[in-house]
Amino acid sequence: MKKIALGLLTLSIIMSCKEEQKPQKQTKRDIVVNYPTTNKVDTVTNYFGTDVKDPYRWLEDDRSPETEAWVKAENKATQDYLKNIPYRKELKQRLEKLWNYEKIGAPFKEGDYTYFYKNNGLQNQYVIYRYKTGEDPSNATVFLDPNTFKEDGTISLGGTSFSKNGKILAYSISEGGSDWRKILVMDVESKQIIEDTLVDIKFSGMSWYKNEGFYYSSYDKPKGSELSAKTDQHKVYYHKLGTPQKEDQLIYGGTEDEKHRYIYGSVTEDDKYLIISPRVSTSGNKLLIKDLTQPNSSFKTILNHTDSDTYIIENEDSKLFIVTNLEAPNQKIVTVDAANPTPEHWVDFIPETKNVLSPSTAGGYFFTEYMIDAVSKVMQYDMTGKLIREVNLPGIGSAGGFSAKKEDTSLYYSFTNYVTPGSIYKYNIKEGSSELYRKPDIDFNPENYESKQVFYASKDGTKVPMIITHKKGLELDGKNPTILYGYGGFNVSLTPSFSIANAVWMEQGGIYAVPNLRGGGEYGKAWHDAGTQLKKQNVFDDFIAAAEFLIDNKYTSSDFLAIRGGSNGGLLVGATMTQRPDLMKVAIPAVGVLDMLRYHTFTAGAGWAYDYGTAEDNKEMFDYLKGYSPVHNVKKGVQYPATMVTTSDHDDRVVPAHSFKFAAELQAKQTGTNPTLIRIETDAGHGAGTPVSKTIEQYADIYGFTLYNMGFDVLPTEIEEFKD
Repeated sequence: MKKIALGLLTLSIIMSCKEEQKPQKQTKRDIVVNYPTTNKVDTVTNYFGTDVKDPYRWLEDDRSPETEAWVKAENKATQDYLKNIPYRKELKQRLEKLWNYEKIGAPFKEGDYTYFYKNNGLQNQYVIYRYKTGEDPSNATVFLDPNTFKEDGTISLGGTSFSKNGKILAYSISEGGSDWRKILVMDVESKQIIEDTLVDIKFSGMSWYKNEGFYYSSYDKPKGSELSAKTDQHKVYYHKLGTPQKEDQLIYGGTEDEKHRYIYGSVTEDDKYLIISPRVSTSGNKLLIKDLTQPNSSFKTILNHTDSDTYIIENEDSKLFIVTNLEAPNQKIVTVDAANPTPEHWVDFIPETKNVLSPSTAGGYFFTEYMIDAVSKVMQYDMTGKLIREVNLPGIGSAGGFSAKKEDTSLYYSFTNYVTPGSIYKYNIKEGSSELYRKPDIDFNPENYESKQVFYASKDGTKVPMIITHKKGLELDGKNPTILYGYGGFNVSLTPSFSIANAVWMEQGGIYAVPNLRGGGEYGKAWHDAGTQLKKQNVFDDFIAAAEFLIDNKYTSSDFLAIRGGSNGGLLVGATMTQRPDLMKVAIPAVGVLDMLRYHTFTAGAGWAYDYGTAEDNKEMFDYLKGYSPVHNVKKGVQYPATMVTTSDHDDRVVPAHSFKFAAELQAKQTGTNPTLIRIETDAGHGAGTPVSKTIEQYADIYGFTLYNMGFDVLPTEIEEFKD
């Protein structure tokens, strides 16, 4: 066992007022980290004439006793370290206290009932309540409580889908956070399960046809471990009520000559059409349509290539309304008749603008949300394409939820930003008026905090926006603990939203900064593509430039900067800390894609090739990936920042082997005294459905680790503030 003692320097205390006292560093007692011995193997893979060693390949076997023993030893080392952080308990208590408020979702109508999600405060999973539509909502009763699925909350509710008459509910569950799902079918009156459970379902919705059955998607059960084995042949099935799953009809997919990694099937609201959307990667899809009113009709192709992201949003009988970025990088809506639906017949309905379009429908209208520098603007159009009005939003931030059934006269939308807890507004669709429906009663005062957007220049001169949030009156002296959070991939947009965990961080005088990196979707397809494949370094350069901006403008300094991101954002953190280990004090890569030479060999990872490319494509792509792959760029003789890798044992999206191998490389090669730990959550997955109790514990550990390694022996804000 290796033993490393960690010591930190003494710094004088600079005091202003009690509320805004500055960070203090004191001489700290050492924490000894007992790293387990990680065996190496002689595995070598040859890529285009280059041998690449993979000494920790054995950690990819998630079912082996050796991997299980390593996980237990690493978790013990990490917990032995974390339990010595003097304010870990106080952080957990504060997180629990702030988290403990009633959270209620927007109501929605299905059949004779109105439903809503509710969490009393610290429940591990949200509960579905209902009341008879038109009656007093205070009479609502529990309809479905996922907290009863398993005592520790590790079986979570996934998707829900009601039959067209609202009398039957199909819902999916996840066990231990896995992407693999089971589907149960319930009679909503008796609340009894009425069919055998459907099993082995993954990356699927449930789309009802009338009240007779529903469409869903899945893969064949993989050979080997279902948590890591490759899955690349998605299929759409139809389940008819009253029949066993083995008799479910294969609707699309399953041919060896045409593999699609993701296929989704959905039925239009009027039950007229079945829409199939096959994909070979996370970007780009084909599009097909089938007329369900005609017996034995065949599929008609709308798009036979994957050069765009295109889907049907609405229809009026045979008139289709299609959202597409085909020759429109910021998206537009077109119309076409289902009889001749190919692009040459498309007619612009809502044309492309300079801002990215995200449309929805409700009450017979279109609502078009536009992102303007990552901030929402919403317009309302009628079914002829006539602009009715701009929706007056409560402020500057993120608005969502502008959807409802055609017959609805009102909808409920949410509004939030980094300092405003999410509130729900009721919107009268015809009149265009909003009224506050529900505002959370939370122990957080937004008036004490501020957010501002800045624009900074990346390495190549590209202007990148970033929102910086912190307490008002913060002194820019370079000593503020700061978390720089990023993602930068897969067309994902980071728009302003409130987080309880971030609120606790900012209470401690912390800064939370979020740049909108290339690779995301904030400025459309061109912005996304500028951070993919052989341009992926742009994303890391954008993130590094964000850190340099914060340091140059005295928001923080390298001694007080932490970088954090999850999944593709975990790759971002891993690449940044290996390229610029001097830039930050702490790094927290979460469930990261960290082995860029082998990511595509696990589960559905091959579908990420649009963003990454693969090491098997060609020598240029291999060299590029190897040049930034975090697992392959940990060097001996380098002092890396204090690092806590976080992952979960049931993550079958980004398998934990990525994190295992990266942590092993860091522990073997780290120079100096900064700790390199890995925190492996058990009975949890990529994030969705994680019990609240586990989430709170994780944030307490992350914030404790971060502040401790920035030199804090006590919390920046007085501990008295954490007491009842």
